[in-house]
Amino acid sequence: MVITADNPVRVGVDIGGTFTDLMLVGSQGEVVIGKVLTTPDPSRGVEQVLADTLEGAGRSASSVRHLVHGTTLVTNAVIERKGALTALLTTSGFRDSIEIGREHRYELYDLDLELPEPLVPRHLRYAVPERTLADGSTHIELDEEHVARLAGELAEAGVEAVAVCFLHSFTNPHSERRARSAVERAAPHLRVSLSSEVVPEIGEFERASTTIANVYVQPLVERYLTGLRRRLEGMGFEGRLFVMLSSGGAATLDTCLRFPIRLLESGPAAGALAAASVGAAMGRDSLLSFDMGGTTAKLSVVDGGEPLITHDFEVDRRYRFKKGSGLPVRVPVIEMIEIGAGGGSIARIDAMGLLKVGPDSAGADPGPVCYGRGGRAPTVTDADLVLGYLDPGYFLGGAMHLDAAAAEAALAASIGAPLGLSAAEAAWGVHQVVNEAMANAARVHVVERGKNPRALPVVAFGGAGPVHGYRVAELLGTGELILPYGAGVTSAMGLLVAPLAFDFVRSYYAKLDELDWSELNGIFEQMERVGTDLLVGSGAGPGEITHTRTADIRYVGQGHQISVPIPDGTLSQVHLPDIRDEFDRVYKTLYGREGPPVELEALTWRVVSRGPRPAPVESGPEDRSGGAEAARKGERPAYFPSLGGFTETPVYDRYRLGPGTALRGPAIIEERESTAVIGPGGRAAVDERLNIVVLVGERGRG
Repeated sequence: MVITADNPVRVGVDIGGTFTDLMLVGSQGEVVIGKVLTTPDPSRGVEQVLADTLEGAGRSASSVRHLVHGTTLVTNAVIERKGALTALLTTSGFRDSIEIGREHRYELYDLDLELPEPLVPRHLRYAVPERTLADGSTHIELDEEHVARLAGELAEAGVEAVAVCFLHSFTNPHSERRARSAVERAAPHLRVSLSSEVVPEIGEFERASTTIANVYVQPLVERYLTGLRRRLEGMGFEGRLFVMLSSGGAATLDTCLRFPIRLLESGPAAGALAAASVGAAMGRDSLLSFDMGGTTAKLSVVDGGEPLITHDFEVDRRYRFKKGSGLPVRVPVIEMIEIGAGGGSIARIDAMGLLKVGPDSAGADPGPVCYGRGGRAPTVTDADLVLGYLDPGYFLGGAMHLDAAAAEAALAASIGAPLGLSAAEAAWGVHQVVNEAMANAARVHVVERGKNPRALPVVAFGGAGPVHGYRVAELLGTGELILPYGAGVTSAMGLLVAPLAFDFVRSYYAKLDELDWSELNGIFEQMERVGTDLLVGSGAGPGEITHTRTADIRYVGQGHQISVPIPDGTLSQVHLPDIRDEFDRVYKTLYGREGPPVELEALTWRVVSRGPRPAPVESGPEDRSGGAEAARKGERPAYFPSLGGFTETPVYDRYRLGPGTALRGPAIIEERESTAVIGPGGRAAVDERLNIVVLVGERGRG
């Protein structure tokens, strides 16, 4: 693409476990894509891919107006316990609440039940003389001198960060603010996070866990983001740097440095947002986002044109699919299931003699065996290469050569020999095991959200997603697979369609019939005012900002609540029937039936403040007139058991497939960053936006 000197650009950079992806978009819609292996210091990979892409486009870093970044730094820091040495100040008598939790056994009969260790060990948890009651009144005044002496001792002991979580501080934050002032007077270099600012809502255990996690990762995130900014400025970057939040919005560095826990699922969120954008442009507002990269596969339901959001998230689960086995983090996150199934996932034979794939990954270094960087254990990418789905000479557009012989030898020795299979049969086993794992995870995730997996089109992307998308869609029973143009870097595109946004929350508990409408309106007005100020300070125009309201509502006496839309404007008793109707609608969608005739109560009220959504990225080659024959590169043997094994399969150049082009499977479609495999019986057509729309299974054969 030609990008002129007077054409400023926007850039999205997504860091994955194996590759760092970049998408550069000019103000007139021109698109350039970059991809490099992820580096041990991720900011170096960002610098490298940006420098390489700008050089190829004939541009300088000064032409970049906006750069939006997605990262998994926070998740990795919590899982690997690489955060700051942190202390907890809490109300006297509640020192052990974060370890007691909810006394919930996620596996009732497991005598060796594992729970993640709290981020703050017991010897660094301190009970402070103070007490605020549930109505916000002060029962025991905070002893500030006690807090100041404690802060000095903590600083001398090498503590770097302090989390403050007092009982009922969500109703009255005064004591927490006084505690912060006392800490800052005694030890100015200590970082302090208050639960009343990080997550001001009911639920002491979750509030404490979230506040601790926020300040635990704060020094690491600050070092990384300020270091990244210095690298970019050293290249001549003069634009604005934003970071993707877990909720699918973008925020400034200042906001992210204050609330780094909001970056928990920063990278994966971009993929779901991109899938929603692709679907919206095609008129499909309900779909399944399937993002398979080098390390993990992420699956997310999009409904009503938006990815589903959850406020109950767990990190560092002991068991990936067991709710309650991780550390609770109460922040808005795009709801997804993430499993250890990527191109780098390692295949092995377990103690029972069964073939297993993942969750451990070869990553970028040493990577799969075929990378020739020292990897010895066979991976999914090695299997896909042996099956003929990947061209060893065209990986990353030919920038990286794959060693097919080494991959075949590794699969034959590690998988084939123990199971009595050929290398190709072993590779097919690896391919299918990982497909089944992803399809099963997707099926459970979709059904738990009240959806039918057979009714949702699958949008497949990521470096490995298009290779596996057809089989996953087939296993799910869905009839349609969508492969976006530039599928290998679609997550980077998701960064560029993310609006400036931030979420606000306040707990105000009451039965719906007993709501103080004046107080509730004041809560919403205050959250919306802060949201407007924050987004205007981030560059949005006041008239461009919208606010979306929801509430956590449940039946009286119930232990779980659901998120219900709340009308805009000044609320009063006349809105009560509408709120009840919305609750009934959401409840029936989730559970497939109407609830009992029981009174309702609300716990927490939420506002999402959003700036304008950027224009969709219209990617694709300048010449869109190519047909199937013009795009055909040749053919090569690819493994399809239903056709008897290796079959000569046509290979197409993705960049020469114009709108209206139709293909029948089996077929292989190659672009620089990913390869799509269309199975036997599939029928594919290229739409006006250059998405490949594949009819799967019976629909393809019809």
